[in-house]
Amino acid sequence: MTPLLRIGARGSALSLRQTEQVRARIAALLSVEETALAITAITTSGDKQQEGRLIETGGKGLFTKELDEALRDHRIDIAVHSLKDLPTRLPDDIALACVPERDDPRDAFVSMKAATLADLPAGAVIGTASLRRQAQTLFARPDLKVVTFRGNVDTRLRKLEAGVADATFLALAGLKRLGLEAHARSLFDPHEMPPAACQGALAITTRADDEETRMTLAALEDANARVEIEAERAFLEALDGSCRTPISALSRLEGARLSFIGETLTPDGKQRWRRESETTLGADPIAAARALGQSLGHDIRDEAGDALMMERPEK
Repeated sequence: MTPLLRIGARGSALSLRQTEQVRARIAALLSVEETALAITAITTSGDKQQEGRLIETGGKGLFTKELDEALRDHRIDIAVHSLKDLPTRLPDDIALACVPERDDPRDAFVSMKAATLADLPAGAVIGTASLRRQAQTLFARPDLKVVTFRGNVDTRLRKLEAGVADATFLALAGLKRLGLEAHARSLFDPHEMPPAACQGALAITTRADDEETRMTLAALEDANARVEIEAERAFLEALDGSCRTPISALSRLEGARLSFIGETLTPDGKQRWRRESETTLGADPIAAARALGQSLGHDIRDEAGDALMMERPEK
């Protein structure tokens, strides 16, 4: 039987789990059995390359390129991503069709030796492949050592148990989706250590010309999540954000008030530029959110000048 909708996702356990959750919601929306919606696991370049940092192997596009190609070839109708994995600028023929309700965006501290980052002794080893987490760690604790830690959640937990590092950071949302939140020893205050832009949010992409599918997905859109992620992605755009630039951003919408905190650092954590602000949303919340993110991003870019320019990717 031909499926009503073909859903593409990365083949990792986390990606498949969150895709199954999205499928369940779409099935309920369409009043069909989940089996009527087929999930296709697609191995991406980012999944194949488990060594080194994304900065060294191609950046965020490594997790989306093959899924974009499957959309273009009509092998799938939609793709489910962790929104923080999407490039800041999508290809013209790929659309961000839907942003469902956002999960907790905070980072979790995971360790078998300490309850918090502050509790680690001098010289302890942090394992992470995130340049942002590296920079934030060294800003807060320049006496610690950071080593590259790639792989899916289970792989990183096994490396931690094997003593490759004394601690690591994982997105709380991912741990919860996998039922592994008990591994979190503590959670980072998002004001002290803001998460990656769009952390905790999912993205459903489609072909830009597929109006029928986009209309189907419209009911899954969460207006608050969309406003928040648009502010954060605008901040990234203003800073030319990529895996080569340690950038964090978090916006939170309460009623009509949108608050925002964002920062960028040098990879060694020795310099940090930060902005905080809030705005009241008017008749066009998306425009107001993007204006706030862009304004604060431009402020940081102007202040940091050449120090930040040195960290930007080559065009």
